[in-house]
Amino acid sequence: MRDSVKGGALTEVTFYILLSLYDPKHGYAIMQFIEEKTSGRLVLGAGTLYGALNILQEKGWIAPCEKNARGKTESRKKEYLITPTGKEIAENELRRLCELTAIAKEIMGG
Repeated sequence: MRDSVKGGALTEVTFYILLSLYDPKHGYAIMQFIEEKTSGRLVLGAGTLYGALNILQEKGWIAPCEKNARGKTESRKKEYLITPTGKEIAENELRRLCELTAIAKEIMGG
């Protein structure tokens, strides 16, 4: 994963994972969220997703939830949630994308 904190662009997959985790989700729900939001353009395999989740945990951008959305611990499905640092990273990426889009519209018209 080539994501950088120092002003570099996030990969599209990383950005979608972070967005998906504003509400707690387990791995399969993250895959469904991304596929749905991109109208099937992005479809993640389990290996890709869980590798990315591990890296995002190491960076401190996401964390496993102690309890699921119903307030119960569920040992079978590990749920994740974006951290405050992850939210800051996602917000920075949104600003970067808005700036890029504004410049493109200025140049290309529209």
